Amino acid sequence: MTTATAPTPVRRHRAGIRRGQTAAGYLFTAPAVIVLAVFLVIPIFMALWVSFSDWGGHGSPFSPDVHFIGLKNYAGITSGGGLAEQDFGTSLRNNLWFVIVVVPTQTVIALALAVLVNNRILKGRGFFRTAFYFPSVTSSVAITVLWFFLFNPTGAVNQLLGAIGLHGPNWPADANGVLHNLLALVGVQNGPAFLVNGGFLGVSWWDWLSGPSVGMMIIITMVVFTTSGTFMLLFIAALQNLSQEVEEAAMVDGASAWQRFRLVTLPQLRTTLFTVLTLGLIGTWQVFDQVFVGSQGDPGKTTLTPAYLSYVAGFGNNQWGEAAAIAFILFAIIVAFTLLQRWVLRERGVSNRRMRREGFGRAGDGTYRPAGERLLDAAAIAARPGGGGTL
Repeated sequence: MTTATAPTPVRRHRAGIRRGQTAAGYLFTAPAVIVLAVFLVIPIFMALWVSFSDWGGHGSPFSPDVHFIGLKNYAGITSGGGLAEQDFGTSLRNNLWFVIVVVPTQTVIALALAVLVNNRILKGRGFFRTAFYFPSVTSSVAITVLWFFLFNPTGAVNQLLGAIGLHGPNWPADANGVLHNLLALVGVQNGPAFLVNGGFLGVSWWDWLSGPSVGMMIIITMVVFTTSGTFMLLFIAALQNLSQEVEEAAMVDGASAWQRFRLVTLPQLRTTLFTVLTLGLIGTWQVFDQVFVGSQGDPGKTTLTPAYLSYVAGFGNNQWGEAAAIAFILFAIIVAFTLLQRWVLRERGVSNRRMRREGFGRAGDGTYRPAGERLLDAAAIAARPGGGGTL
């Protein structure tokens, strides 16, 4: 005769503990979730509704007087054929050139500064790190005012150019594109007919290819100067976490400093490089305060950006639906560029052709082994007493 054993309460006790931990976790995270929902998630959905409505900025956007108008606000700035479309196209052109110039420049400078101040033989590394990072913590309003003062027609920049025999431009008032100015030096004043007559978003292809204006170069140099120090810190943190064994092995193999940096150090910085480029893309597509304080879109709307245009459309012209539409198009552009960048910087395997070009041959098990003289050298090492092992 068998006796029934009482079920052990261990599992129920553990399940009760887990339920208690789950409840405590929800309790501790609830304040942060509520704050994010009230001040971030809900406003985003409200702005999305405004972009599809005719709300004029008075009263609640959910009142009965506000009507759903579909994609009318989006169509007005992308295919309306009027000033709104032309301004939006101009702002996109300006911001695109801003991104093309600023993001690579600030990334290269930040990486170069990080490598420099991370060098052990450099004396006073703490001082240089502080000096390079200091512009990043300076008020953007203050540094914008100072920067435009330096670049005014009689400012320090033109004084320095005059000292070496160059005549500096009237930076804040020069709306000419940099690339157009370079073409003018070789006698090209007007573009071909298919570039001048064709266009996108109310802007001709010839103007799309104008490059950043001379006035925009003030903001470009200022942003590079103020952001390179921040990204330098990210690169320094990454460099200090790299293993030195691989670089020392490369030094033993006779690799030069440039080869060690390009083939050993830089591949290990892929994650940090992606972070820096992503933050750079987001920041440059959202540039606003420098334009608001320094130029307000002048000269000739060549410093107009989508973020500033959205502000003007909403707070200046009470076109809140159009302003919200510009903001969400800008959000889509940022997401698209981020995904493209992620695809470009993804991990890639080494192709068979490159392995053969580097002197490796495929072994019987499908793996690649050193070929030719490298294989003989490896075999000689393996055959030595104590060399231990086979290829």
